[in-house]
Amino acid sequence: RCHHCPHLATRPYEKSEKPCMLSEYMERYPLYPIALPRGSFKPKELYKMAQIPMEGISTTKRDYIAHEVLPQKLKPPEKHVKSDESMDLTSTYNQDYNSYPISQVPPCLPCVTRHIPSANMDTRTTYEDDYVLWNEPKTELIRPNNRFHPSEEKFDHRTIVQDDYLYRGPVATQTCKPLNLVQKSKAPFENITNYRVNYVPHSLEKRYVHRYEKYKVSEVPFDGLTTHKVSYKGLAGQPAKLAKPYQPKLLYDLPFSSTTEFQEKYEAWPQPPVFTKKPDVYLPPLEKMDLQTTTQIHYKHPNGKPAKMCRSLAQLKKSTEPFNSSSVMKEDYKPWLCKRLKPVTRAPELTFPAKPMDCLTTFQTHYVPHPLTVTKSYKPAWSGPKHHTLLDAKTIYTTSYTPKGIVRCLASYKDPPGYVFEGIDADGHNLYLPASKSETLQGGH
Repeated sequence: RCHHCPHLATRPYEKSEKPCMLSEYMERYPLYPIALPRGSFKPKELYKMAQIPMEGISTTKRDYIAHEVLPQKLKPPEKHVKSDESMDLTSTYNQDYNSYPISQVPPCLPCVTRHIPSANMDTRTTYEDDYVLWNEPKTELIRPNNRFHPSEEKFDHRTIVQDDYLYRGPVATQTCKPLNLVQKSKAPFENITNYRVNYVPHSLEKRYVHRYEKYKVSEVPFDGLTTHKVSYKGLAGQPAKLAKPYQPKLLYDLPFSSTTEFQEKYEAWPQPPVFTKKPDVYLPPLEKMDLQTTTQIHYKHPNGKPAKMCRSLAQLKKSTEPFNSSSVMKEDYKPWLCKRLKPVTRAPELTFPAKPMDCLTTFQTHYVPHPLTVTKSYKPAWSGPKHHTLLDAKTIYTTSYTPKGIVRCLASYKDPPGYVFEGIDADGHNLYLPASKSETLQGGH
């Protein structure tokens, strides 16, 4: 990430908060078009099914014999014996939580005396006194006298399309489709290709078989010495040094301390015992309780009369004449006697063949299945395991590698040292030139 561009793109017309993907790797190694790998011409190895039927016996059926399973014996439950001891029905709630006496709270209503008038209330409103119905006749409707009279002629139900556009029958058109001049041959399909004609399988030569020589016992006696015992005489040498570069330990690798500043400085204060007040003994009152309320005392049932209805005196008179249900819509627009027209259908033009359709395709009629030819693999056989040789501990990396210090990338600086600012490109990146090149360019100008 240290070699990526840390600045955001600052184009004059396009502003986005996405990071820039420009890096040193993208400049040095550009992308090239991807070429797909070439397909393999190796024939596929098809699985050959064995002609011998499969045996239905498995190793489990052959080795493990089923034994007789007997029913499980259940242990009879023990009989319950009642104990003579009485059960303690006390609980922690009855022991710790004592009941307190309950005293009735006196009512906190103020003593207000209200004056109730003895005169009757006038239930008539100002609307009934001021607004009186007027005896005016009903207004007549203002409409013209020209009534619509439908024509007495019968309606023929024909449209302009039916009168002007006459049906002249189907038009015989010629097809512009080219003729199919391909003649189907009845001969079977030949499966001969250029590959089968030109590439003929050749006979393979016999495989070279290496003949092993017979083992001869040497006459020289065995001395019991190995190359390790002969070459390495056990000289005193220095132990191998570690080629790993030195890495200083960080401060947070120290073990985590279990004590905190709060546990060291803030000590627990001694808590005094909780003060509990003993409840007072409840003494029931000697006087009897007055169960009457202020409503029962002040609001008594006087001999009143029921309220009268505030209905107006003027009542509508019911007319004895029958209701006239006729309207302008019923008188002017009367339903016409219309008959449903039959749809105009054309005679069928297609003729279906009498023979049934054979559901065979060109693939089923022309392409005959042939037996598959399985080719043998000419891959050489496994030559056997290789000899195990010990790896030398010394490598070029351990001998020539020298640890180098971490160099800060120039892209992380706001103004990189040793470079001179030249300008800004279209994507908003600052362009810098080395100080030596900029001086030579200025001298040349």
